[in-house]
Amino acid sequence: MSIYEYRPLLVFGIIVAACFGAVMGSFLNCAAFRIVRGESFARGRSRCPSCGHILTAGELIPVLSWVLQRGRCRACGRKVSVRYPLTEIGFALVTVLCLLRFDLTALCLRNYVFLCCLFLLTLTDLEGMIIPDGCHIVATLAWVAALPFAFPGWGGVLRALLAALIFGGGLLAVSLVMDKLLGRDSLGGGDIKLFAVVGLYLGIIGTLFALLAACVLGLAFNALSRREEGGRAFPFGPSIALSAALMLLYGAPLIEWYGGLLRI
Repeated sequence: MSIYEYRPLLVFGIIVAACFGAVMGSFLNCAAFRIVRGESFARGRSRCPSCGHILTAGELIPVLSWVLQRGRCRACGRKVSVRYPLTEIGFALVTVLCLLRFDLTALCLRNYVFLCCLFLLTLTDLEGMIIPDGCHIVATLAWVAALPFAFPGWGGVLRALLAALIFGGGLLAVSLVMDKLLGRDSLGGGDIKLFAVVGLYLGIIGTLFALLAACVLGLAFNALSRREEGGRAFPFGPSIALSAALMLLYGAPLIEWYGGLLRI
């Protein structure tokens, strides 16, 4: 079945995806908050980050609860960061785009898990300069689990594994050399592992485009961060995640367009 076969189904699918995405955005935000603080995100109820007030069901409705409470905790009255509704809206959009791009397929579910991991590590890296190994593990397991349902052929599997080896191993080698030359860490281990996982999903050409885009985004974000926050370095993980997500969703037409330019 395809959501494009019947217009009401397409509209219904978009609405459901947006609502589910907002809930997932809320969950990923909560998980990131706890991971950075060394807490378990699998146990315990959601609470106010300021006073510890346990949130009720009515206070957990994505976006709507924040709006109705005017961005404040009902118990202590302190402001609740706008990060919460923004992440919920943002991931609702990501979920809709994933559905529209990959339809109701196993590939859609696999790529959605990958997007969840990219979103989570973006939040943890922004707040705590942490890229959890769990994100790499879950994304890799999703890729492996989807093979029987979206098998690209043994050639496709080998190319994906080769891309993971080239970009993971290649960047590790470059990082070790740069560490020696600069006398400091040039690229975090989490970033290197992330590029290896990206290689599984995007292949050699797609990951190369993602690497170039991540470098451009990283330079831009760093320039803005140093100007706004007085020299604070901007983590590289969000740039990798954003470029990988864009290539995952729209990489095929971009590569085709670029290939057309080279043939002119």
